[in-house]
Amino acid sequence: MKAAVLGAGSWGTAYAKVLADAGTSVTLWARRESIAASIRDYRTNPTYLPSIRLPERVTATTDPEEAIRGADLVVLAVPSQTLRANLTEWRKWIPSDATLVSLAKGIELGTTKRMSEVIVEAAGVSLDRVVVVSGPNLALEIAAEQPAATVVAGTDRQRTTALQRASATHYFRPYTNDDVIGCELGGAVKNVIALAYGIATAMRLGANSRATLITRGLAETTRLGVRLGADPRTFAGLAGLGDLVATCNSPLSRNRTFGEYLGQGLTVAQAERATRQTAEGVKSCLSIRDLAWAHGVEMPITEQVERICHAGVDPRAAVAALMSRSIKPE
Repeated sequence: MKAAVLGAGSWGTAYAKVLADAGTSVTLWARRESIAASIRDYRTNPTYLPSIRLPERVTATTDPEEAIRGADLVVLAVPSQTLRANLTEWRKWIPSDATLVSLAKGIELGTTKRMSEVIVEAAGVSLDRVVVVSGPNLALEIAAEQPAATVVAGTDRQRTTALQRASATHYFRPYTNDDVIGCELGGAVKNVIALAYGIATAMRLGANSRATLITRGLAETTRLGVRLGADPRTFAGLAGLGDLVATCNSPLSRNRTFGEYLGQGLTVAQAERATRQTAEGVKSCLSIRDLAWAHGVEMPITEQVERICHAGVDPRAAVAALMSRSIKPE
């Protein structure tokens, strides 16, 4: 089996290693020749995972056609807001029966589409060819071969099972799921809740406050998911609670770290300069808020994160707004 992994960031590189360790030949596409050359010549990604040695089955290129040609798996590992533009360019090289694998976790700005919906539209493929990878996917831990589990979700059981086998290693255990909606929403909204968690951490709020953010964040994620047709049980699993807990608690989480900068009083622009990485939740909080409004779903934590990120609201005022909401049954 051959895979193209399009995007040589932390998670794309880590997942390329997983696939290679499981026996697949992988070509990573990188934007920068310096990264591609380092992967080819030294087996390392010096920018994103410098401490990890990549298997011999992984090579790299800056030519997307070269990466995609003949691939059985086309793995999309670019940020969610750039997926459509990239895939529109790449679609002409995708083999007619290749499985398209989404690693992106977000909701598209403007359209409020989930990533599988973007892939179907931009690549001109049927939904049964798309498989989503979600769950607690902290790249460095997985690349370092610390035991972890994940979910591969799709509507075609044969394709999801094939990806499950292609991703199974002694350190990475994938489970299949047919709830694409739930898995994608869990992966997108957890980034927003992790921003809130990071803000709370920087404000020195205690364990009760942080536990409340996780549990009520999961509640609003579940409300939105059920309204859109997801299975509520998904949110108690790896793609829901598992991903949320990992992303909120780990210092490796870009969204939590970004939130900490916001909680220290930095602006979004200052936090972007400090982190030098994409925090998906900063943009996704807008599209998730719009998606919730369109379907009449209350998502108060998401709304306050959006106000902090995009309206300049002081985090202390956001906390006060959450705590002053009308009391109700859980």
